[in-house]
Amino acid sequence: MGTDSEEFKVENNEAERRFEVVSDGVLAVLQYEQTGERLALTHTEVAPELEGRGLAGKLARAALEHAREKGFKVLPACSFVAAYIRRHPEYEPLVAGE
Repeated sequence: MGTDSEEFKVENNEAERRFEVVSDGVLAVLQYEQTGERLALTHTEVAPELEGRGLAGKLARAALEHAREKGFKVLPACSFVAAYIRRHPEYEPLVAGE
């Protein structure tokens, strides 16, 4: 029963190393690995029945805001996150150099 106006709360599940959100009882995740002050965003997974609700973007934004708050640098290993950062250049300063 998801609707466009439905509010999604993204949680940082540190034990599972992922940001997650549940919609209609289905879990969507953005997995990460943290090493020191670097956050590698490795994989975004949204079930087909949840596509089109903006959940992947909400996960990416939550992870990037978390990194910003903590002063972490980000390694966008996930192609979705890399594309998200290109579309939202305000997050480019968070990207770790080579």
